[in-house]
Amino acid sequence: MGSAPNTNAAVADAVRGNWVDRYLPAAAKPFARLARLDRPIGWWLLMWPCWWSTALAADAAGAAWPNPWYLLLFLIGAIAMRGAGCTYNDIVDRDLDAQVARTRSRPIPSGQVTARQAAVFMVALAIVGLVVLLQFNGFAILVGFASLAAVAIYPFLKRVTSWPQLGLGIAFSWGALMGWAAVFGRLDLAPILLYLGGIAWTIGYDTIYAHQDREDDALVGVRSTARLFGARTKPYLTVLYGLATLLFAGAYLAAGAGVLAFVGLALGAVHLGWQVRTLSAADPENCLRLFRSNRDYGWIVFAGLVADCALNAMN
Repeated sequence: MGSAPNTNAAVADAVRGNWVDRYLPAAAKPFARLARLDRPIGWWLLMWPCWWSTALAADAAGAAWPNPWYLLLFLIGAIAMRGAGCTYNDIVDRDLDAQVARTRSRPIPSGQVTARQAAVFMVALAIVGLVVLLQFNGFAILVGFASLAAVAIYPFLKRVTSWPQLGLGIAFSWGALMGWAAVFGRLDLAPILLYLGGIAWTIGYDTIYAHQDREDDALVGVRSTARLFGARTKPYLTVLYGLATLLFAGAYLAAGAGVLAFVGLALGAVHLGWQVRTLSAADPENCLRLFRSNRDYGWIVFAGLVADCALNAMN
């Protein structure tokens, strides 16, 4: 008989000494790792379009602050649905993950949990997400359900196209529609432009992330924009991040946002430019650090929108 899986073994790309590895009991660790609670950057990236959209809607409505209840709901929903999505992705990709150095330590390929146990856990997280979704108006609920198709298809894209990052952008940027729908009960040009900009931004940051696995992906036949762009990644990132900034600016104009929102967007563009300039695609640690820095980009953009809301209240 083989030895039991070591549930205390950390996942390869998790931050060393994270709270899951240090504090959770052994039985809970594999499930927390399935939900990526040891790697919170994913739920930040899923949450930011929700919060941006909520803040932009508040700015358009002349409010002094984005609705705090909506922000809390989107935070909880992002954590739950990111966890459910990652668990689903791990179930689908368990054979591929076992062949890639960075992912073979994940709970399913390492034997810490079975695919059946992961599926039950995924359903539990999805129920949490459903409870959150049902707190919004009927139109927002319909918009939320419409995102499920993109989530379901995404894990399979890397097998058939060099643009799986586009699929991730379609799914991860959906919150740009949700925040506006929650506030106004409809969609307008502003959230649509915000959504399209979010897709371009997501393709950019996930291309940086995918460069960590480029060699292993080539061996197992997994496709990505990192492999597609190769040595031309920086020019492509410049176009993608530039397009994202222009689309965000168009969303701001369509919503009637003020000067402070644009100041935040400009500062965010500087941050994106720093990512492109300092990228070393052959250095996995550099790629991971720059990828994670998009949490900071989200704060910069959000702060600009919140400041503009505050300015509305003063006028």
